[in-house]
Amino acid sequence: MTGFKGAIFDVDGVLVDSPHQRAWKEALRELMEGEWAGIRERTDWSDDRFTPEVYQRVISGKPRMSGALAALRYFNVPDAEDRVEAYAEHKQRLVIRLIEAGEFTAYPDALRFALAVHGAGIPAAVASSSKNAGLFLGKIRLDTFAAEQGLAYDFIQPGQTLAGFFDADLSGRDFAHGKPDPEIFVTAAAELHVPTEDCFVVEDAVSGVQAAKAGGMAGLGVARADDQRMLADAHADLVVTSLDEVDLDALAEHRLDRRTA
Repeated sequence: MTGFKGAIFDVDGVLVDSPHQRAWKEALRELMEGEWAGIRERTDWSDDRFTPEVYQRVISGKPRMSGALAALRYFNVPDAEDRVEAYAEHKQRLVIRLIEAGEFTAYPDALRFALAVHGAGIPAAVASSSKNAGLFLGKIRLDTFAAEQGLAYDFIQPGQTLAGFFDADLSGRDFAHGKPDPEIFVTAAAELHVPTEDCFVVEDAVSGVQAAKAGGMAGLGVARADDQRMLADAHADLVVTSLDEVDLDALAEHRLDRRTA
């Protein structure tokens, strides 16, 4: 049996510990304590109810407007459709400020895994619903990381970042359908020139795993927020808390499996 011929990576929550969750939460709090204060008592919102679990289940993995609307509906905000643009724009301004201030980090296990996948000769794409993904990718230095980790890869060039590292980059593109629809991942497979059934998708969000499975791909769930059960219930083929747990040799056998040693 031949191995996987393509890998597709999400960005937020997979490659990067991004400030998106913080931005979504703080943006809604600022609105509820400011210009939306008059409707606050008519909603189910409170700051302590906007938990990481709510973010993962309701917002994570979705395009900006879809995520904003889902959050407003979750908290029963009146006239959600009329308020969604203001919420999405407020969150976007906040997240850009956080990114520019360097309020994010790359996940070391994800960078090690991405480098190992590339080193194994598996073409890879990055496919995120976020239009901010490129801001992250351009700030993450692979040459510096590899040197710090003692990793020797001859394909890493001086000054190289994650931007331009992948064989295809679909991040931030406008698609007719967002996750859990598989459109973004099916398009990524096509741009890698790989059949969907020979691709695996690395995702931290339930909607992302659902999209991978709907597209006929293997789903590798990364539980960054103590949400192993949620990802398993979405039918991920393998759920790990760190990508260091993935058996790299199994990829050559078309399997997602956990290291045994």
